[in-house]
Amino acid sequence: MAEKKTPVEKIEKEYIIPLRRKWAKVPRYKRANKAVKAIKEFLVRHMKIRDRDLNKIKLDKYLNEFVWFRGIRKPPIKIKVKVVKEGETIKAELAEIPENLKFKKARIEKREKKATEVLSKKKAKAEEPEKAEEEKEEEKKEAEEKKAAVVEVGKEQAKKAAKTTKHQTKVSKQPKRQRRQALAK
Repeated sequence: MAEKKTPVEKIEKEYIIPLRRKWAKVPRYKRANKAVKAIKEFLVRHMKIRDRDLNKIKLDKYLNEFVWFRGIRKPPIKIKVKVVKEGETIKAELAEIPENLKFKKARIEKREKKATEVLSKKKAKAEEPEKAEEEKEEEKKEAEEKKAAVVEVGKEQAKKAAKTTKHQTKVSKQPKRQRRQALAK
């Protein structure tokens, strides 16, 4: 008696969500929070989630940034959202990404792409056979030569410092007489 898995239906819709009516009712310092909550409530109502659970709705990072862009006191009046419903979870993202967020999104994607390339290179190096013994010996010799050169330079600097201190006149740093101090009361 094998159970058949039903394919998860995927529904995509676009909405223009009015936010002003909701956030105008709350104090200024709570407006952006209320706007986010209003988006979730709108999507719960229109995407037909039976138990009205707001935790089943996931907002995209860029949608959240767009709501908060002008600060907590001045969220957008309305917002165009693309919504995807997979089973019981709903994912909402901006339908039209503004210029400033496009650049930010491109920069983040570029950074992630570069990180994956670096990771793949590291894995490839780990899988490569180790370097030949000759190359290792050459590297050791170079390292020893560098150490010897550093030691020689250090000795020369010490000699120069000793010479300069030897030829300096000795001046006592103590004042010749005591400084005046305030009288104790």
